[in-house]
Amino acid sequence: METATPRAPRIGFKSHLRPQIVPGEAVYLVSAGGTTALSGRSAHVLAPLLDGSRDLAQVCEQASRHMTPAQIEQALDRLARANLIGYRAEERPADAAAEAYWDLAGLDGSRAPARLAGAAVRVLALGGADIGAVLAACRAAGLDAEPEAEAEPGGLVLVVCDDYLDPALAEVNARRLADGRPWLLAKPGGAEVWAGPVFRPGSGPCWACLEHRLSGRRRAGARLSSAPPPETSLALTRGLGLLAAVLEAAKWAAGQRHPGQDAVWTLDTLTMTGRHHPVDRRPQCPACGDPGLVARHVLEPVRPASRPKRARGGTGERALHAEEVWARYGRLADPVTGIVRAVTRDPRSPSFLHCYLAGPNLALPVAGLAAARAGLRAQAGGKGVTDLEARVSALCEAVERYSGTRCGDEPAVLDTYRGIGEAAVHPGDCQLFHPRQFRDRDRWNAAHPPFQHVPAPFDEREPIEWTPVWSLTGSRHRYLPTDLLYYRRCTGAASVRADSNGAAAGASLEDAILQGFLELVERDAVALWWYNRTRQPGVALDSFADPWLGEVRRGLAALGREVWALDLTSDFGIPVIGAVSRRVAGGPEDIVFGFGAHFDPRVALRRALAELGQILSVALGGPGGRPYATDDPGLLEWWRRATVRGHPYLLPDPGQAETTPASHPHTPRGDLREDLAHITALAAGKGLEVLVLDQTRPDVGLPVVKVVVPGLRHFWARFAPGRLYDVPVALGRLDAPTPYEDINPVPMFL
Repeated sequence: METATPRAPRIGFKSHLRPQIVPGEAVYLVSAGGTTALSGRSAHVLAPLLDGSRDLAQVCEQASRHMTPAQIEQALDRLARANLIGYRAEERPADAAAEAYWDLAGLDGSRAPARLAGAAVRVLALGGADIGAVLAACRAAGLDAEPEAEAEPGGLVLVVCDDYLDPALAEVNARRLADGRPWLLAKPGGAEVWAGPVFRPGSGPCWACLEHRLSGRRRAGARLSSAPPPETSLALTRGLGLLAAVLEAAKWAAGQRHPGQDAVWTLDTLTMTGRHHPVDRRPQCPACGDPGLVARHVLEPVRPASRPKRARGGTGERALHAEEVWARYGRLADPVTGIVRAVTRDPRSPSFLHCYLAGPNLALPVAGLAAARAGLRAQAGGKGVTDLEARVSALCEAVERYSGTRCGDEPAVLDTYRGIGEAAVHPGDCQLFHPRQFRDRDRWNAAHPPFQHVPAPFDEREPIEWTPVWSLTGSRHRYLPTDLLYYRRCTGAASVRADSNGAAAGASLEDAILQGFLELVERDAVALWWYNRTRQPGVALDSFADPWLGEVRRGLAALGREVWALDLTSDFGIPVIGAVSRRVAGGPEDIVFGFGAHFDPRVALRRALAELGQILSVALGGPGGRPYATDDPGLLEWWRRATVRGHPYLLPDPGQAETTPASHPHTPRGDLREDLAHITALAAGKGLEVLVLDQTRPDVGLPVVKVVVPGLRHFWARFAPGRLYDVPVALGRLDAPTPYEDINPVPMFL
């Protein structure tokens, strides 16, 4: 019997493409994903031959009448590399639309159905998920689906749950990390259905990486309300969510790989809006990474590197432009997997100012909706000369607070102050509360918001946790209480509490250290002025010749407000400016202010005005026509009753000449490392030590530090002996230190 010679496979355009030949113009390949234009003589020659009826030899033979063999080979190679042509099965497909779909997915559409039919998928249902419905949907899609517990190990594991934070998922994650099998997570229920990612052990993030971000988002929401939302779904939406999950499983089983499989995909069934949310691998993840990474990083010496300044102007001199920072870190703002849900323009902000909000302020002990409205700093925020600068500023502040929150993998030594020995820094040298404040703390705390509370006196014999910080001054490690460095107390010590003073994010480690130090200098200078109520020279605003400054002044005037600035520069010699504004159109003066510090007085003034804009947004009004967007009694009392007549220190001293940019000569240094050497020397000249804790999180990447200079004063109510009393006298502002009883009774509330 004569055996038939097998026919060579046919070659043609992928089945999801429909060629349209326009002579003299181009060959257009039309698909559901768009249209591709092929130009040139070779396209017009080959297009009619690639209809799937010819094998490769036949295509080459017929094309050779118009093209050389080399030209044919090159043209076909380009089409193949672009995934526009491929071999086709001899038989006509049973489902031409399915073949076209798989071709569109980048697969071999003629072989994908067979691959799908042989793919084993194991199913696990958690919580209230209906495993019967999941199995039926998988089998209807052609998958070999069986319950995971009842079948031999297969390929992909599809896990369907009610909640991506179901504790049972930790065990699932551990099993998959052990056996190396990929698994797809999905949540069909709820008004927003979720599918993905496909976790691939050994490649990319694991569920514990995702859980860390999701639980952080949930904790942030719990600061406002601890009650879980009610279940909201329809049978239709649950069915839609289940089919979406099975579709992803089928695509994976067929061999499709795309970036979206590394993300959580959500579908809002109310608006039918779908979106991918990136999932970052945490190098420090205790399940799939190195849990000791953060501790080792903190223990490394902080060695500033050369960092040329690439961005100047706006509100500072930076290592990167704002556009570069947003391009690199903007992914951190995401409603599902981000550090913050979103970075949004403050709706209360006037159009001539740029202010943004970026979610709850993790540095404050806020709890409940009322507390969220009570303070100026209830939310992380940003400001800037431009809209983008303000948006980046808000993101950076949110990341700063996130990175400074205790996770549990930070290095800590449990010991007493005396046990740590000479390397320990006494927390009293940083917090700077007066003994009389401790004695009166119960009455004070009852009358003031939590951020102004006075803690219990520090007990040198009580064992607490201590974390190493690096001394730029002494090139050695010192130790500070861990609860003074990170938010979310773990030891329960009531005598120390972290705040954001000196915490900063930056485009580089050097940038962050500089910004943290400048904040310390700024707030120290503000405290020297505010609590002593000294009269300071005004700032000649016209001398700055700044168009943005002119725009802000005109905008404030249109609101019936005047604005001026005070020179608050302290013994450090780094320009510190206070901007002040009040209503002059009648009624309460609604006095607001903002502060800024920088080597360049122009930048210091811009920073002060930008911060003033943030405070103004709260003072201008709340929702529903309310006069103020806060419920804080102290703030309301200030805005309703404070006047410059009652607080003359808010006005420029008429007996002193106004300062101009020339009053603070500034020669910019070209490298941030030079700035750090300068500030370290400045502090050392005053007997002060610059301490740095690198709080950068490996999974985040944006540099964050906590800078501490024991002895420098916070501008909150901290009245211990020291600079608060001595420096105003040394500068000639006062003849003698202000008695404790005469300290400004109004605590700084920013």
